Amino acid sequence: MARIRYAVAMSLDGYVAGPKGESDWIAIDPEVDFAAMFKDFDTILVGRRTFETMAQAGNTAIPGMKTIVFSRTLQPAKHPEVTVVAENQTEVLKSLRRKPGKDIWLFGGSSLFGSLLKEGFVDTVEVSVIPILLGGGIPLLSAPADRRKLELTGHKIYKSGRVSLQYAVK
Repeated sequence: MARIRYAVAMSLDGYVAGPKGESDWIAIDPEVDFAAMFKDFDTILVGRRTFETMAQAGNTAIPGMKTIVFSRTLQPAKHPEVTVVAENQTEVLKSLRRKPGKDIWLFGGSSLFGSLLKEGFVDTVEVSVIPILLGGGIPLLSAPADRRKLELTGHKIYKSGRVSLQYAVK
């Protein structure tokens, strides 16, 4: 069964994006093996706001991955490079988890993370803590949210001060 893994960068004060949705504070760390990370996934899940940020940057699809956007407002015909899911989200997620293949990357914002966590679809939370204080922005998990117990399954400290933490959702 494919796992849904929330893999995200976060500021030390708990934000995944700045006050205006900016991510320019997430520096590429040469010590991080992004190629190895990308090999773990064949599907990426994003919400509408994250997708719109990706589209502004000109990156609506990641090569080698199927991109699924959860949105009730996006027009699928205007975005043929991705799959837009407006209804039956639970059935789509159940189907994705049953498929053979690689894991599924839950990418981006806290709203989709919160809703999938509440429904029991998130298997791991993998946070790369960046040594910066933003003072505001989009939090890792938006309120209100259910309390969830996590179990540390891995960690790594980089020379840059970045800390990667991997947790299983209990």
